[in-house]
Formats: sequence, structure tokens, C-alpha cells
Amino acid sequence: MRETYDRQVMMRDLQWLVQLGELGHVTETASFLGTSQPTLSRALARLEDELGVRIFERVPTGLEPTADGRVVLRAARELVDRHDLLRAELANRLDPDTGLIRLAFLDSMATTLVPRLLRAFHAYAPGLKVALSQEPDHDIRRDLARGTVELGLTMERSDDLAWLPVRRERLVVVVPPSHRLRHRKRVDLADLADDELVTTPAGFGHSAIVQGLLSEAGISPRISFESADLATIEGLVAAGLGVAVVPEAFAGQSGSVGLALSSPGATRTIGLTWRTDRPLAPPAARLLAFVRERSWDDD
Repeated sequence: MRETYDRQVMMRDLQWLVQLGELGHVTETASFLGTSQPTLSRALARLEDELGVRIFERVPTGLEPTADGRVVLRAARELVDRHDLLRAELANRLDPDTGLIRLAFLDSMATTLVPRLLRAFHAYAPGLKVALSQEPDHDIRRDLARGTVELGLTMERSDDLAWLPVRRERLVVVVPPSHRLRHRKRVDLADLADDELVTTPAGFGHSAIVQGLLSEAGISPRISFESADLATIEGLVAAGLGVAVVPEAFAGQSGSVGLALSSPGATRTIGLTWRTDRPLAPPAARLLAFVRERSWDDD
């Protein structure tokens, strides 16, 4: 039985074959490649054995491709060119100074943490490119598992992923500008038991935090509207369609009034998460190190 042809050896043999086809002489090609004539001849024999055809005929001036050999050489050139292109593209993606980082983040960070973080990182490493995905927590974990993103900014820590706390955000209640409690500086959630609630859908990390705070306060207000976008939620509140619990940065964007919460647990923590079963590519590892060395908390 013929031995299995190692793929790495085959690619090298194909590269040598292309060079041999261009120079047309074993001795000259071996010298150009920095190998011996017998080693080059064995590489040619391996390819002919693998493909079951004779690639060259000897002529007085050196080597001449056979009819089958011309087909083989044409395909070999295409394979070698595609291999070189692939290696160059991967090298560009993985270069720590010019490569690509794939980062997913929650919708609620689109106008707060993410622009701040990326502005600072771009000033630090201007040659690196960042491909962004804006999606819910569960989709970020799915994309990390699939390998379509390398890093994620989430609120929920997963046991099978690394997680670096990055930023703690205060949560506030936003109420319409005509709300009865609009002049208060601080409120208890129990004060809002009779108000309608605007919040994110069940299954979102932010929804779990809000439901926890409501359970702690012993209330279960009726939900009037749901949206995955916190900026939209704040706008609905400003329009008088209910009250909401949102990060402090969203308060007042469309005219709502932000009120501090008396609950000590009225915060959310944003973390950077990544897989631990494989090393991060150099560009992503550089972003992780950059984030780790700085503080991103609220002042």
C-alpha cells in the first residue's frame, strides 16, 4: 500500500514543481531552491506516483513537460498561488500591528462604553482593525462558541468562558418629565409599583437585572412596552409611556428625568469575555491587554 502523502510535504513538492517547470533543469532548480538534486528528484517522483502520470520528459536541453505534465503544472501554479495568498491574508489578519479583531457587544453599549473604549484603543494601536457585532448576550456567547467573534462585551459571566470585569455602571430610574416623582433625588422601586414599566424582553441580561431589583423591592409592575434598545426605552419613557431602569448614561437623552435608586444593588457590571480552549490571536490579545491595564468605571 502506498504511504500517505503528508500535506505539508505535498505543498512544498508542488512549489518545487512550479520552479522546476519554470527553469526546466533539475540541477539548476535544485541550486536555486537550496536543496540537492537527489532530493528534488525524489520530490518529483512522489508527485508522479501520487498523480499516476509522468510530468516531464528528458530532452537535450533539460526537461520538457508532457501533455499530462502541462495540466499538472497549471494546477500546481494555481494551488501554490492560492496557498501564498492565504498565508499572506492570514498574516495580515493576525499581525499584532495591522491585523483584525472581531468584537461583539451589547446594544446598550453602542453609545457609551464601546465608543469610549475604541477611541482610546485606536489612539494606542491605530493600525489594528476592529470588526464589530452588536447583538444580545446569548448571541454573543453563540458567536464565541462558533468562532465568528473573538471577544465579547457582556453582562453575564459564563462558566465555560473567561471573563474580565471592565466597567461598573450605576442604574437609575427614568420617569417622564411630568411624572409625580420627577423632583425627587432618590427613590425606592416600591414607590413605582403602580407605574407601567418599559424594559427589555425576557432573556436579555438587562431584563434579568431589572427583574431581580423588582423582586427585591417586592413589586411586579405591568409591562407596557419592550425593546432590545435602551435608547429606545428611554425615548418611550420621555414620551410618557411608562418608567424604566437604565444605566445612568441613558437618563435624559430624550427628555426623561433620571432618579437615583436607593437599592445598593442598582448597578450592572460589563465584562470582556473570550474562549479559553484556544489562544487568542495576537490582535485580540493586544486589545485584551489594553483593556486590562485601564479603568473604565464610572467616575
